[in-house]
Amino acid sequence: MAVKIRLKRLGAIRNAQYRVVVMDSRTKRDGRAIEEIGLYHPKEEPSLIQIDSERAQYWLGVGAQPTEQVAALLKITGDWQKYKGEPGAEGTLKTAAPKPDKRALYEAALKAAQDGETSAKGSATTAKKKAEKKVDDEAPAEAAATEAPAEAAAESEAPAEAPADSETAEA
Repeated sequence: MAVKIRLKRLGAIRNAQYRVVVMDSRTKRDGRAIEEIGLYHPKEEPSLIQIDSERAQYWLGVGAQPTEQVAALLKITGDWQKYKGEPGAEGTLKTAAPKPDKRALYEAALKAAQDGETSAKGSATTAKKKAEKKVDDEAPAEAAATEAPAEAAAESEAPAEAPADSETAEA
């Protein structure tokens, strides 16, 4: 039986996620695996590559053959160099920056909001909204001049209609 270390595809359309698995070479791509030894998510930035080094070394030692794609991943993690005894066993794996603690972010935002509340009200708006407000501030001056006659006309019409409505309501 020929054993291969290869990728098993998971995930949705256009969102490929893989597991690095040890399988019989005759099984289907997504078929039953002997063992799962890692993860590979190429769509993340940087790509997530997690391989259990100890298990990968074991399977390489007993004769499992990696596919081209898995061999490239093993070179990135440094497991291939470790297996072959070559220099560079630390690999070239890039890791994502750790995500900040949500509680710390919340407390910082809360503190900023409390500080901003005492200093100025409009500090939470973005530059784009401020620019729109400046344009809007000019527009009401012009609009007020044009709306004043319209409002006066509307006021003069409104009292005339009100008694007519009350007369029809009484009848």
